[in-house]
Amino acid sequence: MKPVDKFTLGLELPTDPRWINIAEKNIEDILVDHAYCEQKAASSCISLIIQYPEKERLVEMLTPVVAEEWAHFERVIEQLRKRGYKFGHPRKDEYAEELYKVIVKGGSREQQLVERLLMNALIEARSCERFKLLWKNIGDQELSIFYYELMVSEAGHYKNFLQLAREYMPDDYVTKRWNELLAQEAEIMKRMEVRGDRMH
Repeated sequence: MKPVDKFTLGLELPTDPRWINIAEKNIEDILVDHAYCEQKAASSCISLIIQYPEKERLVEMLTPVVAEEWAHFERVIEQLRKRGYKFGHPRKDEYAEELYKVIVKGGSREQQLVERLLMNALIEARSCERFKLLWKNIGDQELSIFYYELMVSEAGHYKNFLQLAREYMPDDYVTKRWNELLAQEAEIMKRMEVRGDRMH
């Protein structure tokens, strides 16, 4: 696996620079979408724990991640309330929908688990990259600090998912699938419209 910057995490295609400018003008939409992203991240970890309770290392590593992701959700809600924004309805997550299409179906129970772990790692990596852009470029200083803190946390979650994948399948298998998913994610990003009302 090629060396990566701590907060780019190997992504092959950086976010279009137009995204941050549009996002800052639509910060209410970004915060609402972000809240749902944190909620889904917590739910995904809970689902893995429920479906793979016999994987002791997985349960051990993901249980605190559930708590952290839910704490992030609560913090995003707090940022919405501070600014007088409403917590609106969820939007269609086109990014996640496209990623799920490239998941390999079938295979052993361990292969299915690794697919899900790598998908979660990829979503965390893209989230981390977007948080970095918000931290470095947004004019709202409170939100800038907020996104720096979340960037560091999401980088840790990304590492957790990759580490767990290597617990259940050989390194060469995980590396091959990870590199394939990185390439597929880059193609998805090329096709997607640059929208400032979504975190992804």
